[in-house]
Amino acid sequence: MSRELIVIGASWGGLDALRRLLASVPDELDVPIAIAQHRAAASPERGLESVLQRAISRPVRDVADKDAIERSHVYVAPPDYHLLVERGSFALSTDARVRYARPSIDVLFESAADAYGEGVIGVVLTGSNDDGAAGLRRVVARGGVAIVQDPDTAERRELPDAALAAVPQAVVLGLDEIGPYLATVCFAGSTA
Repeated sequence: MSRELIVIGASWGGLDALRRLLASVPDELDVPIAIAQHRAAASPERGLESVLQRAISRPVRDVADKDAIERSHVYVAPPDYHLLVERGSFALSTDARVRYARPSIDVLFESAADAYGEGVIGVVLTGSNDDGAAGLRRVVARGGVAIVQDPDTAERRELPDAALAAVPQAVVLGLDEIGPYLATVCFAGSTA
């Protein structure tokens, strides 16, 4: 099975977690990555993008509506917008907050699962609520892969705990193990 998109969700403590995870992804892994990180509506639009870009060599950018999904890129949901996945592109929405968040992890994961089915890998990181649990369940229901940060290593464990309650069969890994595991799953899938 070819992997077509990696979606990552994080909340409280996510900035450091995302930097560490992305730095551990091997350069030869060219599957696009989309991120929903909870952040305030007043956050600087390019703040998260800039911080992540300093940590990795692959291109990182805030998504604009109807951006095409390109290989080897990292896409970040802009502040105060839901990031939705359509086959081959992204869409942005200002629909109501989901679990008090916009961008919502659930919205990203559910739309990715609907667009790419078993080609999606969902990764849930640190956070202080349960946004992402329902989305990760949808990823698995559509045949995708679920990965959850080990709650014992998370700055806030509520989000990974909720994800594991929703998807008990998810692979549980420490932050520095997730990047290499993504490569294993993607490279194994490309030959299957």
